[in-house]
Amino acid sequence: MILLNAPIQQDKIIDTLTHYSENGVSYKFIKKEGMKLYFETTADNEEEAAQLAKKIIKGTDYGSVLYFQATVE
Repeated sequence: MILLNAPIQQDKIIDTLTHYSENGVSYKFIKKEGMKLYFETTADNEEEAAQLAKKIIKGTDYGSVLYFQATVE
């Protein structure tokens, strides 16, 4: 499971990742607990999927200035 710690822009992050689907990798929003956003992924390697999620978000207009962490739980 992918865990994103993000204090702001959570709705945009959820929207961005749930609409991503490339090279057989997609994300499904599971739950939100405070600053923590949990996602399942179709990727074989969750570590790589977490880094890809970070890259996807950083590539958005809001993500380039956003402080957040992407890890595997």
